[in-house]
Amino acid sequence: MIQVRGIDHLVFRTTKLDAMLHFYTQVLGCPIERQLADEGLTQLRAGKALIDIVTCDSPLGRLGGRPPQQDGRNVDHICLLIEAMEEQALLDYLSEQGIATQEFAKRYGAQGVGRSLYINDPEGNVVELKLAKGEP
Repeated sequence: MIQVRGIDHLVFRTTKLDAMLHFYTQVLGCPIERQLADEGLTQLRAGKALIDIVTCDSPLGRLGGRPPQQDGRNVDHICLLIEAMEEQALLDYLSEQGIATQEFAKRYGAQGVGRSLYINDPEGNVVELKLAKGEP
């Protein structure tokens, strides 16, 4: 029997590499772990998982077909479990970064029910930020 222990990695194709790297490294704090420029791949560390960013015009990116578009997204959303913090502090931070947010809501996920909100990255991919349980 297979037992899934968590997200290993997610792959996003992009035509906006600089904007995507800024969003995931600077706004969300995922450091670059590895880059394979010849392949068009940048891998970012997201806790125990990786987020792979692949440029659409690279050898690896061309294998995925056309660039992402809103009416044909290849990913519905990803959920990142983040450290507990005050909801307003997170909203204020995202606003300072120029990131539009939806309202917090209780949602079910791998860690059970918790408070989360949705944002979008520069390619329009939906990113759910879920607060870890515990006191901020």
